[in-house]
Amino acid sequence: MDPNNFHIVAIDGGAAAGKSSTSRAISQRFHFMHVDTGSFYRAVTRKLLDADVDPKDSDAVTAGLDALALGTTLSDSTASITLNGWTPDDSIRSQIVNDNVSQFAAIPSLRAFLLDYQRSQVEVAKENGFRGLVMEGRDIGSVIFPDADLRLFLFADPEKRAQRRAKEGIADSIEKRDKLDSSRKTAPLQCPEGATFLDTSDLSLEEVVERVSELITEIAAAQ
Repeated sequence: MDPNNFHIVAIDGGAAAGKSSTSRAISQRFHFMHVDTGSFYRAVTRKLLDADVDPKDSDAVTAGLDALALGTTLSDSTASITLNGWTPDDSIRSQIVNDNVSQFAAIPSLRAFLLDYQRSQVEVAKENGFRGLVMEGRDIGSVIFPDADLRLFLFADPEKRAQRRAKEGIADSIEKRDKLDSSRKTAPLQCPEGATFLDTSDLSLEEVVERVSELITEIAAAQ
């Protein structure tokens, strides 16, 4: 891979489809900065819940967002959002956040609040000497980076994803979140046109990582 070329890899998919594990492995293999945008929405949800903001109260949501200053911190190859200097912790995986994150993530003003910040992670990656950026989420290939060098959509059947989620110690409704994320009007969860669809249901993590690595290498070789 030419070190002078900076590559962007967008990985979308539902919960427990393998986005995070794959993205982290790819970031290590290719020296790409890893960004988990799902944690952004979880962190903002946590802060808004702490401020007793009701997702149905648009004025309260606006006020809550206006009170948040965005920043970025790096830990190895993973970039994390900071909100008023606070770095998200395990509390963003709590049951109350699980139960509310899809409702908050469906709010157009909240998505607009994070849009430019997500795109700015390219500059963070370049400034810190990374050879590329691998960003995971639910609208990366469709909204955030529609012109990414590689756009992937990872899928796995709901039962397999529920099993994976249970192993992580997280109890949330995969099908309910899928329905909420797929039916929202703004940036719904969907496989972007032209993206590579990869069913991970019966694949090991190593097999998924190898397949994605092959695609990245092919793209880099063609440039």
